Amino acid sequence: MRILVTGAAGFVGSHVCRALLKRFDEVVGFDDFNDYYSPAIKRANVEELKKLGKFTEFEGDLRKTEDVEKVFGDSGFDVVCHLAARAGVRPSLENPLLYVDTNVRGTTNILEAMRKRIVPKKSNTTIKGKTRMLKSGVPNTKIVFASSSSVYGGNTWVPFSEKDPVENPWSPYAVTKRACELMLAAYHHLYAIESYALRFFTVYGPGQRPDLAIAKFVDLIERGEEVPFYGDGSNGRDYTFIDDIVMGVVAAIDKVKGCEIINLGGEKPVTLTEMVGVIEAVLGKKAKLKKLPMQPGDVPQTYADLGKARKLLGFTPKTPFSEGVKRYVAWWRAQKKA
Repeated sequence: MRILVTGAAGFVGSHVCRALLKRFDEVVGFDDFNDYYSPAIKRANVEELKKLGKFTEFEGDLRKTEDVEKVFGDSGFDVVCHLAARAGVRPSLENPLLYVDTNVRGTTNILEAMRKRIVPKKSNTTIKGKTRMLKSGVPNTKIVFASSSSVYGGNTWVPFSEKDPVENPWSPYAVTKRACELMLAAYHHLYAIESYALRFFTVYGPGQRPDLAIAKFVDLIERGEEVPFYGDGSNGRDYTFIDDIVMGVVAAIDKVKGCEIINLGGEKPVTLTEMVGVIEAVLGKKAKLKKLPMQPGDVPQTYADLGKARKLLGFTPKTPFSEGVKRYVAWWRAQKKA
C-alpha cells in the first residue's frame, strides 16, 4: 500500500513508519519539524527511516492548504495515517489558538485533500437504467486518526468506554481531539470517507518525547534531583507501551472500515506512586519527591475498555508496565553512551 503518515518524525509516527516499511509498504512521511521538542531528534528519526525501505520525506505545515495539497499530489494515497498534532494538555492551556489551528484546521485540510481526490469506481450494477458510482475500495477514502483518552475529561466511571459521554473536556487539547473525531464523522456521512479514530492512552517507550513523565522521572531520579510529584500519588494513567500502540495502529490501517472510535490502552492503570516505585526499582535509586498540588487540566485517572479494540482490531496489549520501563531505561542508557 501507499500510505501517508503525518507526524512521521515524531515518537509514535516514526515507530509506525518503521513497522510499515518493514512489511514493504510505501510510506510518505509528512512533518513540520517544529520545536515543541528538539527538531534534531525528529530529523534523526527520519534519517533512520530512509535506510529501511521506500520512504519519502515531505516537510510541510498541516495548517497550510498548499502544503497538504502538494503532498497529496495528483492521486493521493491508499490510506492516510494522521498522527500529527500539537500534543500535551498543559501547553494547550497556554496557547489554545495554536492547538485549534494545528489540530482542527490541519485535520480538516487532510480530509479536504482526500475528498477532492476520490475517484469514483464504476459499478457493474445498473439500477433503474442508470450505472451507479461507488466510492468504496478506491484511493483517498480511508484514514486512521490519532485521538486521545483526554477526550474523556473528568469522567469518574471506569473503564472508559467509547460509548461514554464526552461532553466534559478538561483542556483545549481534549476539545481539539474531540472536534476532529466529529469532523471525521461528518466526512464519512457526506463523502463516504472511512475512518478509525484511535484514542491513545498515555503512550511511552524508547524514543518517547523528553517532556513526558516517564522520561523526565528517569532522568531526574538517575541524576539525584527532585522529582515533581503532583497530588497525593493516587492519580493513575493507563500507560501503553509503544510496541502495543504500533500493533493497534497497523491493524487499523489494514482494517479501517465505516466510521469508528476505538480505545488503544494498556488496560492496567498505574498510579503515580506505583510509577515512581517501578522506576526506582529499575534504576536501583530512590527518588527525591517534591510534593506539589494537582495541576489544572490533569484528570484523576484514565483506564481503557478494550472490548471494541479486541473485536475490530484483534488488539490486546502485551507489554507489562514494569517490562516497558526496563526497555525504556535500557534504550535511554544506550542513548547516553552513544
